[in-house]
Amino acid sequence: MRSGSDHPTASPLLALDPQPSLLLDPHAHPLELSESLLALLGEPGRQALAGCLPANHGQLVRACLEQGRAIEDVEAQFGERVLLWTFIPDLRTRRVLARCRDATGQLLGEREAARARRLYRLITENTTDLISRHDPDGHFLDASPASWTLLGYWPEELRGKSVRTLVHARERVQLGKAREALEQHGYHTMSYRVRHRAGHYLWFETASRAIRDTYTGAVVEVISVSRDITARVRAEENNRRLAGVVEANTDLVLFIDPSGRITYLNPAARRTLGIGERQPMPTLAGLFARDDLARLEAAGWSTAERQGAWSADARLQPTGGGASVPVSLVLLAHSAVGGERYYSLVARDMTERELREAQQHRHQDELAHTARLVSLGELASGLAHEINQPLAAVVNYAGASQRYLQSLEHNPQAALRIAQGLERITEHAQHASEVIKRLRAFLRKGQRRVQALDVAEVARGAVRLCGWEANASQVTIETQLPNDLPPVYADRVLLEQVLLNLLRNAIDANREAHPGQPTDILLTARAGDGRVAIEVRDCGPGLSDDELERVFTPFYTSKPEGLGLGLSMSRGIVEGFGGSLDARRMEGGGLSMRCLLPIQ
Repeated sequence: MRSGSDHPTASPLLALDPQPSLLLDPHAHPLELSESLLALLGEPGRQALAGCLPANHGQLVRACLEQGRAIEDVEAQFGERVLLWTFIPDLRTRRVLARCRDATGQLLGEREAARARRLYRLITENTTDLISRHDPDGHFLDASPASWTLLGYWPEELRGKSVRTLVHARERVQLGKAREALEQHGYHTMSYRVRHRAGHYLWFETASRAIRDTYTGAVVEVISVSRDITARVRAEENNRRLAGVVEANTDLVLFIDPSGRITYLNPAARRTLGIGERQPMPTLAGLFARDDLARLEAAGWSTAERQGAWSADARLQPTGGGASVPVSLVLLAHSAVGGERYYSLVARDMTERELREAQQHRHQDELAHTARLVSLGELASGLAHEINQPLAAVVNYAGASQRYLQSLEHNPQAALRIAQGLERITEHAQHASEVIKRLRAFLRKGQRRVQALDVAEVARGAVRLCGWEANASQVTIETQLPNDLPPVYADRVLLEQVLLNLLRNAIDANREAHPGQPTDILLTARAGDGRVAIEVRDCGPGLSDDELERVFTPFYTSKPEGLGLGLSMSRGIVEGFGGSLDARRMEGGGLSMRCLLPIQ
């Protein structure tokens, strides 16, 4: 022991105290220090004592002497240590024994625990997940405020309530399995439906952990964290349904990543393209012809990026060879959650449509051929006249040439007359041949041949075919057909048939409105807006509103002897070339039939 002058004293009170301690007089001056306190202070010794004691130790000494009681657990910071002081008064000697203990570990632990409790409370009160405590039988002991948001119950209302009453009947069997898993492993996760207070069910995912008794190991409490996964479950269900639709779809479905690599083929695509389940994915270059692939790369990707979709007609080549497959393509662009782009290619097999269109074209060609035969029968008298004229001239020139042959000896001009006659015979025979050639071309039967055509030339041919009928009806066909019109792509015979049908209808309309009087028909052609417009105008009686609506309907006709197929068939032919055919009334009477054909 040391006295006030740092010399040892014989005080057994301080000598036997294992805790750092010292004696203080009523004025809080140190009288004696124990060896353990000197060891705590270290080298500075008594000089460090002021920093070791609480800052208000003087007031504490006076208070405990005046009140006659000990003052405990007064905190003082000594370097990195936390000391707890107890001041014990000796009223007889008017001295105070001050004892301390190092509580650094205890206080820091308590502070850390307090911070943890505050953090836990902050988390439980603000998290969107439901944190709950349960007894081993599944009754709520407590719940976080999120119970109101998720289930419509306040935590107080859930206390004592059985989880089983909230779980859907089909998922209650999982509760027994959960209890077994918690007893065996101490942890369990399950997904199930929970009934909201309003009556509807929500999907929850709950992770539970068992709290065990320290000595027996029995489960005494269960801590659970529950999350509403209704949106995720519904999204997964929708994805499963969509996957089922894609798998069962008869259309070809291909998934493509941003680099253009095919990552998925549905069964319909594998069947059509001849690709087995274990075969590697094909490349786009292996499926598409060069031109189709060039269109896809030039316009497909960029259009899908801007507008979300791009469509086109193309042909797919099976990997094992064989005939290509005509398809109608739709390229769809999608965005992943992270912003990455990926694509779906949906292709509808158009083989049947192509066959139907080919069959329809054959039927249409047969009908058009029949219509040409009917037209030829109706024009028979005019055609006979057009052929008889050159034949009669041939006969006359042949007879005259024979007579000149008999007078060769005494008529020096006979040889010249014979040569002239033979020249005329050749001209008229060629004229008759041209008429027959035109008739044979007009009556041609077979597949349509689409080619670049001069509209003016085709129109003049149609005018020649109905020329005699127009003359017999005193109808003059005026033409305005420029020679510099751009070409259109169509079948010559079918286009000529359409124009002949329009001209003959116009002749009939003029004859009906003006019997026995000379009339005019105007046939024009002009180019503009990427199309060539061919128009036939008559000065007939025109059509009513009801007739205008029905004029292109099959089997509708105003002629007693007509079949009503001419205009409907003509419109079908023009639309087959990518054009259109319409009718409109003219001011002052008459009808205009306009045929529009694309230039390209």
